[in-house]
Amino acid sequence: MNKTIRRAAVFSLLLVLALLGRATWVQAYEVTALTDNDRNRRKIIAQYAHPLGDIIVAGSSVTGSQRTQGGDLAYKRSYTDGALYSAVTGYSSQAYGATQLEGIYSGILDGTDLKLKNPLDTLTGKQQDPGDVVTTIDPAVQKAGFEALGDTKGAAVAMDPETGEILGMVSTPSYDPSTISGTLDGDAWQKLLDDEDKPLVNRALRQPLPPGSTFKLVVAAAALEDGLYASVDERTDSPDPYRLPGTVTDLENENPSAPCENATIRTALRYSCNNVFGKMAVDLGQDKVRATAEKFGFNDEKQDVPVRASASVYPSGMNASSTALTGIGQFDVTATPLQMSLVSAAIANDGVMASPHMVSKVVDADGDTLESFEDGASQRIMSAGTAEQLRSAMVTVVEHGTGSNARIPGLEVGGKTGTAQHGENNSKTPYAWFTSYAKDPDTGKAVAVAVLIEDSGAERSEVSGNGLAAPVARKMMEAALK
Repeated sequence: MNKTIRRAAVFSLLLVLALLGRATWVQAYEVTALTDNDRNRRKIIAQYAHPLGDIIVAGSSVTGSQRTQGGDLAYKRSYTDGALYSAVTGYSSQAYGATQLEGIYSGILDGTDLKLKNPLDTLTGKQQDPGDVVTTIDPAVQKAGFEALGDTKGAAVAMDPETGEILGMVSTPSYDPSTISGTLDGDAWQKLLDDEDKPLVNRALRQPLPPGSTFKLVVAAAALEDGLYASVDERTDSPDPYRLPGTVTDLENENPSAPCENATIRTALRYSCNNVFGKMAVDLGQDKVRATAEKFGFNDEKQDVPVRASASVYPSGMNASSTALTGIGQFDVTATPLQMSLVSAAIANDGVMASPHMVSKVVDADGDTLESFEDGASQRIMSAGTAEQLRSAMVTVVEHGTGSNARIPGLEVGGKTGTAQHGENNSKTPYAWFTSYAKDPDTGKAVAVAVLIEDSGAERSEVSGNGLAAPVARKMMEAALK
């Protein structure tokens, strides 16, 4: 063999080895990534080759599977009361992927993440039957919140303070996931994308906005825990008007005739005195307020329920005047309805915050539990004494103050209203908030609810936490306890 042929043979052999090596690498090491790639058509075909597992609410499926008319995707997702539960389920679409519980548990719902119980099925390539996701949602609470919010742009979250179980999660305007579950739903999809009200956004989890005066509960908790004030009935050092430090601007109160000068925490919550909590935040200092806020869950970028919630924020690096504004839930403070429901839940649960969750368990096709969330973790946020005092003050807000629309005969109800500025120089319609709890004195059962009204269409003068948000909270609390 001459040198030229020998070199060509060696080169050809190296090319063959390279091809074999590449093929081996792809089949042995990249197979999982290729299989899971969203552009892999075979993945979509396999996912929708059989009916999917279901998302369960109170023992009944709120999802289903519908046989398609031809094509290589045999089934598509269907929904019962889709608009009512979309903030819980999310959507599963043949064309646009999956979100929320549908996305997080897609491998359970289509069976791909479940181990084959019969080893012979591995040889035949049989797919494991899909599992189900069992939620903590109470349909009565969910429906009450959805109907009470109606045509407004807003959100509400209700939870059991002791267990952390989310009983209701509503975001409006909503949408029906069934309308975008197939491959020929482009017009419906584009309509949702073009909608200025953003119905695809889960406002309960993914729309952090200034919480306004509802944040005063966090500042009050910080003051009591720090010892700045020993009781909600101790008079504070709070001049009225209170001039923001380093400025010529006075922090005004919504009601100029309210008895806010040197008011107690109880009175300041009852009348929502800005001067008291602005001064209190400065006296505590931003670090102490932030520390308390973070105990409640602010600045947590991994708040999963199990859907990931956007972080609620208490800022840092502020001057004294900005710190004062954070004391009334303004400046760069933001919160989700989930976060503000946690504030009321911890106060209602004697200062202990249970880990929030809206899935109780995940089961396989035989009903065997694969994962359980019944015993969620909890942590102490404040002393039981502080929580008791704050509950007492919140009851005063409802019984004698700005939260009167949340009253429920026969139940102990406490709350805090909030109206947060919106737009430059408060040029746009303010946000209306209400965070609350209710307890049945006979059974001891409790519920915590937070409501955000982002836009109700009402005139600016008619926007208030008590007028718009408190009635929604009342309906959800009634549904949970009555």
